[in-house]
Order: sequence, then structure tokens, then C-alpha cells
Amino acid sequence: MPPDPRPIPRFIADTTQEGIPHGRFAARLRAEFAAACERLAELPAGAAVPEEVDWFPERRWGGRVWVPCSARTESEAGELELFGHVSYEQEEGGEPTGFRAAADFTDVLAEDNPEWRIDLNDEVIGRWRGENGRAGAVTLVWGRPLVRGAFAVTAELDGLAVDQEVVTRERFTLVALDALEGYGDELYVEVKLWSRRGDELAAEGLYAA
Repeated sequence: MPPDPRPIPRFIADTTQEGIPHGRFAARLRAEFAAACERLAELPAGAAVPEEVDWFPERRWGGRVWVPCSARTESEAGELELFGHVSYEQEEGGEPTGFRAAADFTDVLAEDNPEWRIDLNDEVIGRWRGENGRAGAVTLVWGRPLVRGAFAVTAELDGLAVDQEVVTRERFTLVALDALEGYGDELYVEVKLWSRRGDELAAEGLYAA
């Protein structure tokens, strides 16, 4: 087999092992996320993290476990979605340590955009560097299908799958290379939903047109 002309990393994160957090551990994660929200200088008055946060399946990459989340809240500016992630380190058989959290908010909601097929959030969590200045952004992607029958989700670069997961309780988490540089035109991840029979149900990019 000849050398690959585009030797980019694929399936770089561990698949989810624990699924969606619950119980006392979910409460610990919520406390970390709430603290990150309190640090948002532009968060409208009245906004607060509710007791129940929607957690997404965890993925491990770069020596850390990444757990995305979202939550709805009311504020003086109207309804908002808080979103972000909590990450931590965990040795095999050990307890989680070194918690870090990131948070942001938006007033752009899925129910106000009926043309959406997937409700997506993303954040760059690392950098990949290849040969001769080629590079890409390691990106945490999480979201919800807005169509029925979604069984699995993939992240693709120029038609090449670079990550995939099963949809769990109408939620999914991906870790994929994005914004690939140095191979001609810059390439961006496209997220696709698939039925159990392998039919494509929806496809969305991470960036608004």
C-alpha cells in the first residue's frame, strides 16, 4: 500500500466508557460547571445553573476525560442556554482529580431555528501538528439529533470519517480533528447522523454559512 497523501489522525479519543454521568458524580461536575458560569462577566443578570444539568457521554483524550453539558436558564435577557464542559484526570482504578471547567452561553436556541437538523456545540481542546506546517484543531463536539431515528453519529473531514459514536439518550459526544491546514483548501468537520440501517439522516457543519 503506498503512503497516505493525507496522514491525519483518526479515532483519537477513547470511546465513551461510563456514558452520561448521574448521581453524586453528576452533582460534583455540576458544581464545577456552575463555578465556571459564575466567572462569565457578560452573563445576563438572573441566569443561574439549574439543579439538573444535561450531561453528555464522556470521552478521554490527551490524558483527560472530557464531559460536555448544557442547561437552560431564565435571565433578565430572556431564556438562555448555558453550555460547556468539565474535564478531569483519572488514573486506571483511581479517583478523578484536577477538575477544570469551561462555560459559555447563547440566546440562539434550537426551537427558534426549525431548519436545524442537529443542535451542535463545540470547543477546541488541543492542537495536532503534522509535517511541513500541516496542522489541525482537536475539537470536542457535542449535540442532539433534531430528527427521529438517529442511532449513530460520525465526524467527517472531506468524506473521511475521523470519529464516530452511538447516540445515547438523544445525545452524543465526538472528539475530532477540525480546521485542517496545509492540504490545499482548509477542511472543516461535518457531523452526520445515521439510522440503525445505515441511512444518512442529517449533516451539519460546525460553522454557520
